[in-house]
Amino acid sequence: MISPSNRALVVELIQDANQNGARLAKACEELHISVRTYERWVAEGGVKVDQRPLTKRPVPKNKLSEK
Repeated sequence: MISPSNRALVVELIQDANQNGARLAKACEELHISVRTYERWVAEGGVKVDQRPLTKRPVPKNKLSEK
């Protein structure tokens, strides 16, 4: 996982490179992320926080009992 502060830096670097003439795909490739990942990070106007740690995880039905 990439921390939110590092995501913000990566997004800033990609946007800067893109504004200076680099293709979006090439800028993303240089930073080892996919264009789709970049698009998700900047969706709705800001860098989003990773939602995986916040996901509700149900208890498995075959979980062993405490006995």
